[in-house]
Amino acid sequence: MPGRVFRRDMLQPVGSTVSRRFSTISSPLPLPLPLPHRREVHLWYIKPEEINDSSPQLKNYMDLLSPCEKAAVSSLTGHRLQKCAILARTLARTTLSRYYDGTVDPGSIKFRKGLHGKPEIMWQDGDNITKPPIQFNLSHTSSLIACAVALEIPIGIDVEENTRKTANNVLSIARRYFTISEVEHLAAITCPDFQQKEFIRLWTLKEAYVKAIGRGFSGAPFKNFTIKMGSDKRAPKIHIETGSDCEGLTDNCQFALMELNKSHVVAICMERDQEISGNENNLLRLKVWRTIPFIEDELVSGPETLNYICGLT
Repeated sequence: MPGRVFRRDMLQPVGSTVSRRFSTISSPLPLPLPLPHRREVHLWYIKPEEINDSSPQLKNYMDLLSPCEKAAVSSLTGHRLQKCAILARTLARTTLSRYYDGTVDPGSIKFRKGLHGKPEIMWQDGDNITKPPIQFNLSHTSSLIACAVALEIPIGIDVEENTRKTANNVLSIARRYFTISEVEHLAAITCPDFQQKEFIRLWTLKEAYVKAIGRGFSGAPFKNFTIKMGSDKRAPKIHIETGSDCEGLTDNCQFALMELNKSHVVAICMERDQEISGNENNLLRLKVWRTIPFIEDELVSGPETLNYICGLT
């Protein structure tokens, strides 16, 4: 059934207002995109609230999933959790299919879990397609689902609501999970709101790191490495320190931190590209799209949507 797709001009200058371009398509494939450049991250996100709980589109999304994914969704308790699981898997499939020159059905993509459980694309022997050298990672809250895509180099992403409140005192949680240096950093912040905000930023950065290196929380406990944010407010930098006895960890990483829609903190982590030297390897470029798969894609920019905190050009 033909559908009407709203797509914004992909060459929009930052901060400008873009014209709307409508097109009618007869194929269920998402509109294709060129691969990201090196040191560039493509970020796609869904706001679950924009898709009605009774929308027939949810059934269409469910039809994209593998039998194992459908079983996993059905095992969840409550419609809200099931909806978020459907949207997360749909976002991954439709996002990745865009980078196959528009020739691959999102429902045909197969996944497997890495050594520590990180999802990755599972190529099939004899696949008669060009296999793009892309890496991806997912993160979600109840109010936002995000998928980050990069070229060749593993990537990690974490999103958190910036108004999220912890059940226990921030410092008590930090003492349990963070390093001594990080706890001291938080303890020095006297304003409770600022302290909470800094705690969430540190947590998202640490989550993004363990996901980028493919080990996850269990494979790389947060106490095994320290995140430090520079004090230069004009161009703050994020550094990581790892212990010499922490196997599998690396400090050769680049971070980016931002606020999205003034409601969520987003952290991205990638290893530095060995083929790029100098300052070009110190900052990431970022393109961000809001999407309702098969319905609407919007390239977003400007301070109302994106607030770059550090690590981005």
